[in-house]
Amino acid sequence: MKQHEAVIKTMEQNGGFATLGDLNQKVLKISGVEWKTKTPFASIRRIVQDDRFFFKIKPGLWALLSYKDKLPPEIFPTSIISKSEQEIFNHSYYQGLLVEIGNLKKYETFVPSQDKNKKFLGKALGEISSRIDFYQFGYDHIIRKAKTVDVSWFNARKMPSVFFEVEYSTNIQDSLVKFVELQDYSANFFIVADKVRKQEYIGKLALNAFVPIKQRVRFMDYDRLSEWHTKTFEIVSLENNFDIKI
Repeated sequence: MKQHEAVIKTMEQNGGFATLGDLNQKVLKISGVEWKTKTPFASIRRIVQDDRFFFKIKPGLWALLSYKDKLPPEIFPTSIISKSEQEIFNHSYYQGLLVEIGNLKKYETFVPSQDKNKKFLGKALGEISSRIDFYQFGYDHIIRKAKTVDVSWFNARKMPSVFFEVEYSTNIQDSLVKFVELQDYSANFFIVADKVRKQEYIGKLALNAFVPIKQRVRFMDYDRLSEWHTKTFEIVSLENNFDIKI
């Protein structure tokens, strides 16, 4: 079997689509394929860019051309899907990437109750996040605010480690207000949005109200997020191949 055929087979087994991270984990397990290279993950990235067989849906997500008319709407929204529904699908996709990264990095992951049934690559976000309930790590009014953050990662001591707000079309300032409420915890804060919104983010963060968190908030665009997701899967795949347990 040729390398591109292994990628095709993996996508077919997954319903005609896959993230690069998922491909990195599964393609090399296909038997009967020779990967005569020290950089098989780079080869996979090159293969999915062959437009004879594949097409890119969004950062980090690829699909088979032969499945283009068969993909579910949350994977490949068509023009018949309303703009508001497309925004929901896109928002939950980036939430899902963050949850998967957190799971791979051995954090406990949580998404708000109102998002648990939203779809990520054919599954509900609640199925892939590891926490059903939110840890009660502080006063009730703080917990109520924290529980609305798009993705939360908890460390082994059941304390918040990282908070992510995905800003597909919502107000960045509202997310920064949430982070201000959480400033007393030793957690990192991320705004995840399209790169065209970075200047808006910089402008909002410059307001005096956000001085206490200015050095703790980071901006991550969708391309960087998808790259982080892919690289995390690569690292885990390599560790598994070398039987590295940490």
